[in-house]
Amino acid sequence: MPADHGDEAELFARVDALLADLSAKRIPLPPPLERARLRTAAGLSTAQLADVLGCLTEDIEAWETGAQEPLAARRAAYARLLQGLKTLQQPEHQGPPPRQVPTPTTSLRAGKKAEQPSLFPTTTPVTSTPRSQAAPVQTVQPTGPLAVIDHASALTAHFTNGSQLPLDADDLASLLQWTLRSGLRRDKLSPQGLDSDCDPLIVLTPAASAALNLPAALDDRARLRLPDSHPVITHLQQAGFSLTRRGFGPWPRVFRPITNNKRASVQLAITAWGALSQDGWNLPPLSPTDLARILGLYSDRLLTPRGSTAVCGEELMTALRPPTRAHRDPDNGRWSSAPNPRGLHTALEPAPPEAPDAHPLARGRLPEQAMDEEAWDWTRPPSDQETTEFPHVVGLDTNLSFAAAASGLPVGLNAPPRHVLAPTFDKKIPGAWFCDLSHATLDPRLPSPFTATGQAPTGPAWYTTPTLDYARELEIEVRPMEAYLRDDHGPYLTSWYDRIRDAYLATMAELGVHQKIPQADYLAAMKKLATADPALLGLLAAIKATAKGGLGKLREGPRDITAPYTRWSALNKPTWRPDIRAAVVSRARVTLHRKMRKMGEETGRYPLAVLSDCALYPAHEPNALNVVPTGPDQQGVSGFIRLGVNPGFAKEEGVQTMAWYQHQQTQGLNPARYIKNPTA
Repeated sequence: MPADHGDEAELFARVDALLADLSAKRIPLPPPLERARLRTAAGLSTAQLADVLGCLTEDIEAWETGAQEPLAARRAAYARLLQGLKTLQQPEHQGPPPRQVPTPTTSLRAGKKAEQPSLFPTTTPVTSTPRSQAAPVQTVQPTGPLAVIDHASALTAHFTNGSQLPLDADDLASLLQWTLRSGLRRDKLSPQGLDSDCDPLIVLTPAASAALNLPAALDDRARLRLPDSHPVITHLQQAGFSLTRRGFGPWPRVFRPITNNKRASVQLAITAWGALSQDGWNLPPLSPTDLARILGLYSDRLLTPRGSTAVCGEELMTALRPPTRAHRDPDNGRWSSAPNPRGLHTALEPAPPEAPDAHPLARGRLPEQAMDEEAWDWTRPPSDQETTEFPHVVGLDTNLSFAAAASGLPVGLNAPPRHVLAPTFDKKIPGAWFCDLSHATLDPRLPSPFTATGQAPTGPAWYTTPTLDYARELEIEVRPMEAYLRDDHGPYLTSWYDRIRDAYLATMAELGVHQKIPQADYLAAMKKLATADPALLGLLAAIKATAKGGLGKLREGPRDITAPYTRWSALNKPTWRPDIRAAVVSRARVTLHRKMRKMGEETGRYPLAVLSDCALYPAHEPNALNVVPTGPDQQGVSGFIRLGVNPGFAKEEGVQTMAWYQHQQTQGLNPARYIKNPTA
């Protein structure tokens, strides 16, 4: 019999809800591909739409592929949003296109006394005006989130669109005053984002630094900051500017007190002191115009730079999943800031096994009580058959392996871990589990998926949820003895990965390496990569370093030499989460093991060595195509290692002889570390 649904009022409510769903289904939506086109044309990410519509990024992706359709009120809101995007993209009626005229020889200069700065690039678009003028000129405002400041005869600002503006500024204070009036800024990556996400970036070339009386190098190499008594800092203070606690180093942030709820803050990058040439940045020497262009692309695709690539990776996480959000009090209607349940807003202590060795919780801990969820460093000697049959070894390196592993991964959010004895394993709950997997029978031709050394475990150990879930996939008995479980969880890093992925693929496409091409064409395109635009290659390296460094920040260690088991500053950040990093590393490791296992079962070919996300395979020919199956469409086989540009796919890392491999291996070295640069 049907369940009793209660009284008449409840039944009517259920009927009304059903009718509302049916009515919503009649609201027309553009075809799925058009939905994706409208979003990308507007420069919006799936994460931004998800935040606005109150759903998951996976929902947006499903709607844009036609896998699912939105229902009820969310369908109506989605339809309204798409119609708005379509309207915004319809060009308004305009007159004839602007003509190009040379810049007047005597140009106005923007400076500290100007209310609105003027911009006169080499050729300035101008339009006719009804007034009778001999030479009508249209002022063009500074544009973009940043400017590169150079100096020849005067300070000149270079913007991301290639335009330039001479500045009437002769000291750092007046340059900052111009910046705050200029309108340089970027939009928040999330509606709940912090105001600091919008702050402009000013990049000083060495020539500009010298013109602003900054030293060519920092004398304080330990703290990497200008002395507080330096005349430049004194002048800034006299002009009403303050510095953050980091002081004035390669990436200083300078601000004025908030007035009328408006920020007055500027991020600086001092290239003479190593900004943009160290700490993950490895940009080649570039002209100010090219530097502004590349940094503009990085800002558009990721975020405005504000420090090392690791800092940018961490800041990107909080920009997409802010720690706070606006909350309206239902009683008085007032808005205030409240914790964002989808972000990380609370600094948490790790579970004891998750704590790094330097952490206070590690004092007195036995080595076997520490979690060791790290990437592989494993080798094995080739068999006699492999030595005879295969004269070559080929390295296959996974693209953005760890970032890809973060996508959709449930991780703990803002509640402390719950300690449980004799728990029943649940793959849906992130946590640390103490379990004995030493009884497992493993293929010696593969590294163990349960240890960083690749050797089989010898007793109980602490594992993350992805590792134990994979053990069950291998039909290994999983019976945890205790666990630290995180009941408050969600896919915190998914939107972060989406933005990293899109930035990486867009840059690779500009470099001539595209998605969904045959594996042979991909290898050919990658061989041409070394001769591509050095500026774009620098951008690509910065994007990859941002992904790697951002994940590393989740378990940032002490910067200075301190006494053992002494707390360090990073422990006070909500984003210091070694448990999240461990889960990401675990998932990347078992994902690669799954691919190698399936490929071995199908082809009989097994890896000889693995270092992190690079696997070395024996080969008949010195080519990755000899190792990786081609598949029916020449794009590889799903579930195997595949060659391609996508994150999670692989590239050819290097090729050497089997004799070279044997020599490296007998020397106690991991050949996967050196296959790309064998003489390094």
